[in-house]
Parts: sequence; structure tokens; C-alpha cells
Amino acid sequence: MSLGGHENPLGLPGRSKRSSGLPVRQRIPGVGKVLLVSSGKGGVGKSTMSVNLALAMSQLGQRVGILDADVFGPSLPTLVNLSGEPRINSKGQLIPLVNYGVQTMSMGYLIKQDNPVVWRGLMVMKAMQQLLFEVAWDNVDVLVVDMPPGTGDTQLSIGQQVKIDGSIIVSTPQDIALIDAVKGVSMFEKMRIPILGLVQNMAYYHCPNCHHEDHIFGPIDGAIKMAEKKGLRTLGSIPLNSEICAQSDKGKPIVLNKEHTQVSKPYFDISKEVLQLLKL
Repeated sequence: MSLGGHENPLGLPGRSKRSSGLPVRQRIPGVGKVLLVSSGKGGVGKSTMSVNLALAMSQLGQRVGILDADVFGPSLPTLVNLSGEPRINSKGQLIPLVNYGVQTMSMGYLIKQDNPVVWRGLMVMKAMQQLLFEVAWDNVDVLVVDMPPGTGDTQLSIGQQVKIDGSIIVSTPQDIALIDAVKGVSMFEKMRIPILGLVQNMAYYHCPNCHHEDHIFGPIDGAIKMAEKKGLRTLGSIPLNSEICAQSDKGKPIVLNKEHTQVSKPYFDISKEVLQLLKL
């Protein structure tokens, strides 16, 4: 990474210290609504979900931004086929990189792909604060924040500092994923972050040849039952499909591919419901 010095990891002006001990939740400059996409654990397809939902919202007429909040494992550059360091404007703000009509920002643009981020918690929080408040978002209707998995410092920092309009919990139907998803739900409830609902990802495998459905990760209604128990809305279920994975690896998310409209339909259905819940 070559944008800054040792004390300021992104090379941007630091934010002024607050006089009170507790942080005040703020609006992100240039952003209307903030939507968190979260998961209790990794490997449930949260980043793929975030990008496809964001691009679906864009195709539905919204001005959309995506913030990759996973400092240690950023995947946004691959998913949207972007690379290179962002430019800095006259105000010292990072200018988002744009592809597919969507504004994006990620730590992955600021470090080489093979370089690990070896930072202590304070450095991570300082970097995250700058990614949140020192980016020149251009009149974004909804900013989709792809959260890191789990319930760590990043979730706490964002929840305390940012005015959040809604969040989505992503989980697979298997019990081990649902246990962690419940922890994520509980954390958001304690922090008074509004939860719009749960999305069940990789809910089942539909064989394109024999059309048999196999519930690889457990009963198809596993996450749905958990959502009901917690009093949450189920926003939709996404099947396990090889094309979703293949298109993501190519940096061409499935919602952009006109040949796979049936596969991408659940993303659009979920996006429409989320936009209604966000009153957009």
C-alpha cells in the first residue's frame, strides 16, 4: 500500500477527537441509506450475496455503492473485476472505483493481492473509520456494506459510529452456521441495529440434468425456522448453483448475465423487498 505514512494507514486526514467518551452515530457523507450484509461465520457466501444484491438494486434504478468492510480478507476487487489504487480528491478523500454502474471501495484496492494485512486492532479501526468517512461517495441512494464474518471489533465500530438503516443476516441451513447466525442477530439487537431479515444461502442443490433437489447443508427450512424463532422475516433463499460461483470468480456476478435470469431471480426478488423496507 502506498497511499500514506505509518500513523495514517490510508494517508488521509484523521477525524477530530470527540469531546465526549462515547462515539456519536453519524451519516456517511454522500450516502442516503446504509445496509449491512452480515453473517455469523465465513464461508456462507456473504460477499457474493452483497455484490449481487447491490448490482440488482442498481438495475432496479438505485444509485448504489459497495463498501468492503473486511480489512483482512477483501474480496470485492475480484467480484467486481476492479483493481488499482483509488485517486484522492482535493479534500483528501478516496474516490470510489466504478464498474457495472456501481461505486465501490475496498482495502483490496490499497494493498497488493498477495500481501497480508498484519495490523493490530487500533490500526484496523483507524483504517475502517477512514473507509467509512473519508470516501467521496457520489450521491449514493444505498450503500451496501459487506461486513467481515463474526461479531468482532469491526462490527462494534461500525455499529457505534454509523447511522444504519437496515441489516441482512446471511446463513446456510446447516446447524453450525445457524448457531453463529443467532449470535450475529443478538449482537445487532443489543446494538439496536435494525434487522430487515435473513437470507438463506446455498439452501439446496438443483441438478440441471435430472432436476433432483439435494439439501446438501441440511433441511431446506433450517434458517427459516431459526428466523421464525427469533421473530425475523425470511427475505428469500438462494440455491447452490455452479454458475453463481463461476461468474463470481470471473468478476461478472450472476445478476448481470442475461442467460441465467432464472438463477438470478431470487436476488432481484430479495432486492425489491429490501428496497421497500428501506423505503426507497
